[in-house]
Amino acid sequence: MAWFLNYYTCARCSRDWTDEWSCMCDDDCPHCGARHMTPVKSDDLTNIIARSDEGYVVLQSPETAERSAGYCRKAHFTSLREAAAYFEAIEVAT
Repeated sequence: MAWFLNYYTCARCSRDWTDEWSCMCDDDCPHCGARHMTPVKSDDLTNIIARSDEGYVVLQSPETAERSAGYCRKAHFTSLREAAAYFEAIEVAT
């Protein structure tokens, strides 16, 4: 399942906030309660590279993700270069 970090700016109070979700959905302002604010930007976090004790791991949010990313380990690499190459390959495939 896709996983996103959504960035919002409230149309009423002009305050900013972020929220992670499985889609680029509208959100209610946590500051003033204004409803249905649309993200001004979203980062796709479905696949990420994380540092591990042994090197780098590529993680993917599974199809079952709804309220949290619930990342699953896809592959492990000793170098960031190898992890990045694998990451690029799965990004192109999806």
